Amino acid sequence: MKKIGIIGPGAVGSCITVQLLATEHKVYLIGRRNEHITYQDASNNLNIVLNVVKASDITEPLDIIFIAVKIPHLEGLYEQIKHLSQDTTIVILAQNGYGQHLKLPFPHIYQAVTYISGQKTAQHVIHFRDEILHLQQDDNTISLKKLLASSGLSLVLHKNIEVEIWYKLLVNLAINTVTALGIQPASILKQPHIKSLCISLLNEGYMIAKHSGINLSDNVIEEIMTIYQGYPDDMGTSMYYDVLSNTPLEIDGIQGFLYRQARKCKLTTPHLDTIYALLLSRHHTFLNNS
Repeated sequence: MKKIGIIGPGAVGSCITVQLLATEHKVYLIGRRNEHITYQDASNNLNIVLNVVKASDITEPLDIIFIAVKIPHLEGLYEQIKHLSQDTTIVILAQNGYGQHLKLPFPHIYQAVTYISGQKTAQHVIHFRDEILHLQQDDNTISLKKLLASSGLSLVLHKNIEVEIWYKLLVNLAINTVTALGIQPASILKQPHIKSLCISLLNEGYMIAKHSGINLSDNVIEEIMTIYQGYPDDMGTSMYYDVLSNTPLEIDGIQGFLYRQARKCKLTTPHLDTIYALLLSRHHTFLNNS
């Protein structure tokens, strides 16, 4: 039996926890305080109560740690949870964006490409769809996939995870941007000028990826726009919900990462530059008022 901790009782962390509770392993859902949250799965009418514990209340080292907090909450997190790890602990960073794994000095840390859709409101989480994590394939993740085979969590391993990370970056780039700035769910994509903005952002993202040595398919923009068309009108994004709840935005690992990469490659990205400035202003307004 392995000891597994999931840091962050939000939509992603709660979903991972529920999937792992079906295994023989010891599972902790870890948050800032001891509390209970309700979890609802919209697809199968599952309703359960999850127990959340503080990291300081756990005294035994963990074998596996999933970090499912949003990017702004990574600040200072390592000092709060480093006592939970040992030299062999596998750490999975399950959040949007890229580059944040470099801020956490765990010896075995993996950036996951996360496909889990849900929403947290107060102490209630509703899960909409998907329980999938994409990971770099190596001995550790192959063993992890076998270890969690009896769970409902699907681990998809890749020989080159960079391509998957960048693909998800582009998916998040346009839809998160327009829903957050427009303060509307996916229905905003029906507006022709918003659709044009998405295509422009995706073109710039594709260019940044290409100059960064990432080989995405030639029709990736059409693929992503087709994905967007399949979203229900009332579906929100993580950044859209952050705006509604007046919480910090995850721009550092998505728009911010791409903006910095564009500067590094000396590329001209007028649409990205504009939306990044607007999102950064909104983010700083929240920080200054909090």
